[in-house]
Amino acid sequence: MFDVKELKGALIMKKKLGSLLLAFTLLTSLALVGCGSAKKNDATATKEKDMTVGFIYVGPVGDGGYTYSHDMGRKGLEKQLGVKTLYKESVKENVADVEQTCEEMINKGATVIVGTSFGFMDGMAASAKKHPDVKYLHASGYTTSTNMSTYFGRIYQARYLSGIVAGMKTKTNKIGYVAAYSIPEVVRGINAFTLGVQSVNPKAIVKVKWTNTWYDPAKEKEAGKALIAEGVDVITQHQDTAGPLQAAEEAGISAIGYNTDMSAKAPKAYMTAPVWNWTPYYVDQIKAIKAGTWKSESYWKGLESGVVALAPLTKNAPVGAAEAVAKAKADILSGKNKVFVGPIIDQSGAVKVAKGIVMTDKELLSFNWFVKGVEGKIAK
Repeated sequence: MFDVKELKGALIMKKKLGSLLLAFTLLTSLALVGCGSAKKNDATATKEKDMTVGFIYVGPVGDGGYTYSHDMGRKGLEKQLGVKTLYKESVKENVADVEQTCEEMINKGATVIVGTSFGFMDGMAASAKKHPDVKYLHASGYTTSTNMSTYFGRIYQARYLSGIVAGMKTKTNKIGYVAAYSIPEVVRGINAFTLGVQSVNPKAIVKVKWTNTWYDPAKEKEAGKALIAEGVDVITQHQDTAGPLQAAEEAGISAIGYNTDMSAKAPKAYMTAPVWNWTPYYVDQIKAIKAGTWKSESYWKGLESGVVALAPLTKNAPVGAAEAVAKAKADILSGKNKVFVGPIIDQSGAVKVAKGIVMTDKELLSFNWFVKGVEGKIAK
């Protein structure tokens, strides 16, 4: 005979033990899964942290201008995302040298290659075909593929604003512009600057001197001196060094820089500069690559992005310039001022853009003519 109470107690005890065993099993499984996930997350984090991004520079990082601005972006990327970066300075703009540099960086573990000059385009495109798993970001070019993007900023907007400062400052109505190469990027900047000048001073002219170099401090300074000899009392530039500013400083006239705040290079002459801040772009791109959401694109954003800006005006700027710049900037940001909107007249006096018509990006990217008010020729 068996005791019913004892049997019921045994069954209850068995259920409790079974429940405890099930709970223990579930907890153990969750713990193991948790450990597996933690290990997986740790591995992913380590992989992301170990990502290597290679930067190819056209000049030295100490140029105080264009290459320096990109190198600040590289450092900002390292600081914000913890990725490993490497770079090579003063790479020649030919296919062989660029391809070789890409190979060197890939062999060192780079899975993203950043090329910061227009002349790197063909070499990077050739390398991109050989390495479909590597991402390529090319500044100022136009060639794209599934693993190669182009990027730049609408720096012409900031140049327009700097033109307002120059137009208000000049007394001789002669402004000098030291320019690198007669390519659309540079021509577009000269035109935007001139339109900014004319918006406040229609009588002023902009005289252009070509250097055919991105980085040659002595040559750029000499071009500045040549413009000063022609009677300009304000100088600006599309160059990678402060050579033109230093020429202005020595001559006792005013100047506008480029790429970075160059106030320390010419404290008595410098008024402001169109500047670059590449960190936001590089951070966004690497985040997208890590997340697996990156897609090839042609990136070209303006003042609204923070990638381009006008540096703070110094005490050397003319009275009222800050207010005029603030209003023009607000109009650009709101879309009221498109900068390149008709009527726009060229050097010959012909209407190139009819009243109310806004130039397309395609037209801006292939600019090969000067607006009225520019003195200079574009090499054909």
